[in-house]
Amino acid sequence: MSNLNYDAIQVGDALPPLELPPVDRKMLALFAGASGDHNAVHIDIDYARRAGMPDVFAHGMLSMAWLGRLLTQWVDQRQLRQFGVRFVGITHLGHRIACTGRVVEKFEAAGEKRLRVEIQTANQYGEPRVVGDAVIALQ
Repeated sequence: MSNLNYDAIQVGDALPPLELPPVDRKMLALFAGASGDHNAVHIDIDYARRAGMPDVFAHGMLSMAWLGRLLTQWVDQRQLRQFGVRFVGITHLGHRIACTGRVVEKFEAAGEKRLRVEIQTANQYGEPRVVGDAVIALQ
């Protein structure tokens, strides 16, 4: 996390990317325990197959948590004013997820200098899994 200067940031600037290890069963079990989301489609292969999936897959909120980490490695959590996402694809076992973001707008609101950033997760094939945006207040 760094102390960013509003005047030095330009529309189009990229956030430092966050690369994650391949999604595996242990990761999903740990997230289920931490989040309290024990939906069987994320942890029980037989249940996932009965639901028409080839195997278990990652919780959508795990991907949102990774995007939260992308943002909070760039700015302090207290600077976040908005954070929202849309789930556009399934993150399967073995996917290597990269979280990226870029500044798309600079503006002032409520007496603060703010940035709007577009963020996303994508798998190793470049396919977006989660897309969204966040508003960040800077000094």
